[in-house]
Amino acid sequence: MSHFSQIKTQIRNLDFLKTALTDLGIDWKSGPRKVRGYRGQTCTAEVVIEQDNGYDLGFSWNGKEYELVADLQYWQQNLSVEGFLKRVTQRYAYNTVVQETAKQGFQVAEQEQNQDGSIRLLVQRWSA
Repeated sequence: MSHFSQIKTQIRNLDFLKTALTDLGIDWKSGPRKVRGYRGQTCTAEVVIEQDNGYDLGFSWNGKEYELVADLQYWQQNLSVEGFLKRVTQRYAYNTVVQETAKQGFQVAEQEQNQDGSIRLLVQRWSA
């Protein structure tokens, strides 16, 4: 029986996920790679985050989105699973907005970090 948990996300773009993890200072390895779990069990993920305790977490494509895969009994991050996913998802959304609006000719004019942790962006585009 597998000890791995699969937690659904709304993350669909691997490049934006990698950028989000890098922005957050999280050391990650590009896959496909094995995620190490309980009693030598493994599963494959496109992004793997190694932990000091020998148990990894990763993001694996399920056909629709990248889900977080980990043996939650051996979670060793500074944040809870929910807190970790909230930060990654927020940074992923930020990068998605900035990159996609840039493709349409917009640039970030203002950026404000609110006390509640949210980010306010103002993008603009000059027209001729």
